[in-house]
Amino acid sequence: MSNVMDTLRARGFVKQTVYEEDLYRLLGEKSVTFYTGFDPTADSLHVGHFMQLIAMKHMQDAGHKPIILIGGGTAMIGDPTGKTDMRKMMTRETIDYHVECFKKQMSKFISFEGANGAVIVNNADWLLKLNYMDFIREVGVHFSVNEMLRAKCFETRLERGLSFLEFNYMPMQGYDFLHLYKNYGCELELGGDDQWSNILAGANLIRVKEKKPAYAMTFTLLTTSEGKKMGKTEKGAVWLDESKTSPYEFYQYWRNIDDADTGKCLKLLTFLPLAEINKLTEHMDERMNVAKEVLAYELTKLVHGEKNAEEAQSQARAAFGGGGNLPEKQITVDNATVIPVLVAAGICASNGEARRLIQQGGVSLNESKVTDINAPVKSGDVIHKGKKVHVKVILN
Repeated sequence: MSNVMDTLRARGFVKQTVYEEDLYRLLGEKSVTFYTGFDPTADSLHVGHFMQLIAMKHMQDAGHKPIILIGGGTAMIGDPTGKTDMRKMMTRETIDYHVECFKKQMSKFISFEGANGAVIVNNADWLLKLNYMDFIREVGVHFSVNEMLRAKCFETRLERGLSFLEFNYMPMQGYDFLHLYKNYGCELELGGDDQWSNILAGANLIRVKEKKPAYAMTFTLLTTSEGKKMGKTEKGAVWLDESKTSPYEFYQYWRNIDDADTGKCLKLLTFLPLAEINKLTEHMDERMNVAKEVLAYELTKLVHGEKNAEEAQSQARAAFGGGGNLPEKQITVDNATVIPVLVAAGICASNGEARRLIQQGGVSLNESKVTDINAPVKSGDVIHKGKKVHVKVILN
């Protein structure tokens, strides 16, 4: 068995570990059961989650067994990490619906078959049954309040006021690791580096209570070269659900990232060989456009399938004069001028938004910037909204 930590390091995943030499040796000697947690705060995964799934697939392909923990129980508290305000509390029904959505999306990337097939668990199944007095006596006694207050995950919330409800999040997540250790033989927790304090707490809890080794590994966060989180657009998050972010929008997001971020994203989010990635990104000039097109295609294929990836690539090439086919929208309007056409085609939500967009110089018709809010539109014209939305309108 090759050591997966070498792969993860080479591709830029690994940020922090605990008992690193022991963990490296363990990963090279046997199949290790590990887990990653996902809080079901929406009805779709986003690109930040996707990076975690890619890391899990590297682990699984190396022979290790994944546990996908859905935080149906901890979501009733809400993770305070990096938040200035307390998360909105969700009902059990909403959480259960989100859990089902996650399961469907994850099955595209992680195998649930074979000796190291993944297992999906929901921590609501054990957290909601806890007796709180027993919990704080058996688990809470091992958590130092002083150390918790120094933890990075609480830093932002302390400025605005950390509720006692949220203060329970770290012990609850630590207990998850303990539960999975006892019931599934789980020895390793993985997650984003913003979760380091929570993940380390779980590993320490097992070592204190069970007197057995447990390990933690965090991954670099998906950020731009300027340190900003990736996966955000004007519309919000870049989702894996095509009804929330279409395959074309998904493709265009990756096609338009900065040159400086392309190599990192190819390493973290695709399975292309490192030698090929290095070749694609060796020239920081116009040739980087080829690398960005490869990145956009590979990611869209992974998330939305080969057919959708080919269609999105064709549409993008057409929009920028490189051949291919643009997305078409058939509409019926009484007044075929630019504002009602923008609204009918779903490019703008309202006449007011369309008018503002035109006044700000954000709309082009074919190859010309629109300056007249009453400009006529003909069937077959292409409307461009900024650099990312390009639609051929067909008037009925």
